[in-house]
Amino acid sequence: MHTAAARSEKERHLAFELLGLISRALAAALAVSLTLAALVLLLAGLAQASDTLDAPDARPIRAALMLKSGAYAHAAPLLDTDVSIQVSGPLARTRVVQTFRNPGDNWLEGVYVFPLPEHAAVDRLRMRIGERVIEGEIHEREAARAAYDKARGEGKQTSLVEQQRPNMFTTRVANIAPHAEIRIEIEYQQTLAWEQADASGRYSLRFPMVVGPRYIPGAPVHTPAEPGSGWAPDTDRVADASRITPPVAHSDAGPVNPLKLRVELDAGAPIASVHSHHHAIQTDTPSPATRTITLADGATFADRDFELSWTLVASTAPTAVLFADAGRERTHALLMLMPPAMAPDTARLPREVVFVVDTSGSMLGTSIEQARAALALALQRLPAEDRFNVIEFNSASRMMFDTARPASPANIAEAVAWVRALEAEGGTEMAPALALALDGSGDPARVRQVIFLTDGAVGNEDELFGLIQRQLGDTRLFTIGIGSAPNSHFMRKAAQTGRGTFTYIGNLDDVQTRMTELFAKLEAPVLKGVTVRWSDNPDADMSPRHIPDLYLGEPVLVSAALARASGDVEISGSSGAVQWATRISLADANHGHGVGVLWARSKIAALLDTLHDGANEDEIGAAVVALALEHHLVSKYTSLVAVDKTPVRPAQDELKSAAVPTNLPAGWDADAVFGELPRGATDTRWNLLVGLLALLLGGLLWLQQRRHPAIRAQGC
Repeated sequence: MHTAAARSEKERHLAFELLGLISRALAAALAVSLTLAALVLLLAGLAQASDTLDAPDARPIRAALMLKSGAYAHAAPLLDTDVSIQVSGPLARTRVVQTFRNPGDNWLEGVYVFPLPEHAAVDRLRMRIGERVIEGEIHEREAARAAYDKARGEGKQTSLVEQQRPNMFTTRVANIAPHAEIRIEIEYQQTLAWEQADASGRYSLRFPMVVGPRYIPGAPVHTPAEPGSGWAPDTDRVADASRITPPVAHSDAGPVNPLKLRVELDAGAPIASVHSHHHAIQTDTPSPATRTITLADGATFADRDFELSWTLVASTAPTAVLFADAGRERTHALLMLMPPAMAPDTARLPREVVFVVDTSGSMLGTSIEQARAALALALQRLPAEDRFNVIEFNSASRMMFDTARPASPANIAEAVAWVRALEAEGGTEMAPALALALDGSGDPARVRQVIFLTDGAVGNEDELFGLIQRQLGDTRLFTIGIGSAPNSHFMRKAAQTGRGTFTYIGNLDDVQTRMTELFAKLEAPVLKGVTVRWSDNPDADMSPRHIPDLYLGEPVLVSAALARASGDVEISGSSGAVQWATRISLADANHGHGVGVLWARSKIAALLDTLHDGANEDEIGAAVVALALEHHLVSKYTSLVAVDKTPVRPAQDELKSAAVPTNLPAGWDADAVFGELPRGATDTRWNLLVGLLALLLGGLLWLQQRRHPAIRAQGC
């Protein structure tokens, strides 16, 4: 008995000791976490402070960042951009001139991540060094990078243009001499957006100016591939994160990257009005059908997208436009045709509408204001027979109601109040919100529509496209791009995958107009079963091959490769019991220089889309490379490289590499995006902090067990 009591006392003693050990470990972990958090903030502040030091010879408004390379610090290249856009009807040809200046005494390599329109067909690169011009050549991506790296190491001046996303590219320029400059010229072709506006048609042109910080989910990984110069490491969910997260200039340094822009507009018909949505412009009128547009201030800083729209005189708005470009082996055609307004259905089906709103940190400021205003307006437009729900998401997702509710005045008022109280904070975990919205549990007697409001600031686009494709069912997904620099590639592709439409709201003044136009589409009949047939070319290679549902005021836009430049093209479709068809002759087509490049760009996008269906990547990659090489196009698998033949950097001089910083998009809040803990753009610092705490806690427990072997023995 005495032995048993002693043993019991010993066990109690050991239990108390173990509890004490755990308490001490938790207290130590808490102290370490607070210390580490303070250290992270201190280091971040010091890094930002060092990043805003001016180069000795920098102009005041340019405030070059001081970037570290090994044991040295050196100024990043200064960048100026000059944009010239030639518009002809629905086509635009753009030249972007990037001037890299070396403000310091070291030989520099500059790296610049920049956006272009998501459907831009980039097909030309020139490098200008003084009066000399070196034309870029298209190669497979690995071969182009190898040629660039070889020239870079040999001291030759060289440049490389790579695609990171369909709307995000990287320019690399090596061996910029001290206090010298190199100009890089990039050219691309694109089609313009067109939509019905009152009794006329409205064209719109967007030139994106800045890559906004992206939310990068996943755990950091170490790969043998050369990492990029971005602020985020590559992760298991975003394998190229380091190449799509360019450094952001601190606001204390002032704005960087001035940009000039000029548009030569030839609409092909008398123009009624021209409107710039976000920049003051100066407009000259050489003739009724032409305009010359420049920025009123001469230049702007690259911190928000440029958006220009123009309407045509009502009587001259086109109903059909066909362009053709005859080649040696085949003719390429581009068709844009506006279907007529369909008669409304006699019985309108009730809807279930799910609104999804992004409340992550990148939306803080004007973006969340735009989103709240747009969502409140949308809710108040719902007719009583519809049902609705609202989902908000940031680091987590939250539904307002457990299931869709009737659009009664009381429910709408409650929802509007709920929406107006939303605040922006946290990360951009978009997948759970999409999964909630596309859960497939809707009423089959209702038309189910999901309206998704976001800036699209994510790096895992392909993952999200796959989720939409798998879970869409009979739902239609409509995306609304919010803010000064939305990720238009994600927004447009998500809507296309979701068989809906994409709407862009750039400021509060646009909310009423854009939301009214969107709901006119949602409430109007849809043209389904659209087919396009080429009478003399039954085997025409068209893109897209299957035309999606068409909504009010949206054109049919089809590119094709034809064996014969003859015959007609016929377009048909139906809306309920109403059948519709029209025909246009290829002989009446306008000449369209560069239409073949647009067809190839569209075909490449269609090929890459098949990867979501499980297509073999090696086979798709080979087909994309063949098309891109034939049409001299930058793509996921091909790049443009230009190499000067003569080495200029002395072998004994070291080459420094520096990324050109970008501005934070206008209206974004740096603290909300990066913050002391991750909100909106990245979760990597939090992952790092948690990992360090786990390691420290494990180490403390191990050390305590080493000091108390009796506990280990008792545990055995």
